[in-house]
Amino acid sequence: MASLVHAARATGIATLTLDSPGNRNALSADLVAELRTALATASADPGVRAVVLTHTGNTFCAGADLKSPCDPADFLALLREIAELPEPVVARVTGHVRAGGLGLLGVCDIAAAGPRSSYAFTETHLGLAPAVISMPLLPRLDPRAASRYFLTAEAFDAAEAARIGLLTLHAAEGEDVDAALEPVLAGLRKASPQGLAATKALTSAAVREALARDGARLTELSAGLFASAEAREGITARFERREPSWSL
Repeated sequence: MASLVHAARATGIATLTLDSPGNRNALSADLVAELRTALATASADPGVRAVVLTHTGNTFCAGADLKSPCDPADFLALLREIAELPEPVVARVTGHVRAGGLGLLGVCDIAAAGPRSSYAFTETHLGLAPAVISMPLLPRLDPRAASRYFLTAEAFDAAEAARIGLLTLHAAEGEDVDAALEPVLAGLRKASPQGLAATKALTSAAVREALARDGARLTELSAGLFASAEAREGITARFERREPSWSL
């Protein structure tokens, strides 16, 4: 089977590319397992100062793979490993991000996106809740914006994502996200491994505390919601391209 995560290294930066465009880089059991292995390999390389997480296709990550979902506990482990990695993890987004993919984006230390990227917490329209992903996101997001977008599932653009704290920076229309990232990566390359690790521990403390404190409870909540009748109806309706029974 073809690899779902490709790794490359250049001048201190390990780039991990999600490459499962057939399901829009959804969080399948295989993709999550490969990404966890790739992160551990990158972190074990003493020449790596930072990890860039990016994607092929027009979607960074569509969230849970509804046909072959990963175990919520494995997704929680992935989030914790990113938060606890000594090296900073930088998200590079040029496409769409949905549902659980926003948790993957949110746990990264720095997030940059292109002007045509879009974002939506789609869980409530499926009979679900952004349970596990709330842990890395709520410490970073504007509280009023989190309430709105978590509840309504509205889509929003890169400028709004930056305004509410989901993105660190975004390229303007006609600009290149890689150009926007150049000074960020240059700064990381010049930093000492010890300095990066200690500083990341400071800046990610609230996220790591949330994952440790609430991880088991919210993983259980997520599993229960996925197994519910409403979620079965919401997911079935999504596959059948119709409105779920509760929609008004």
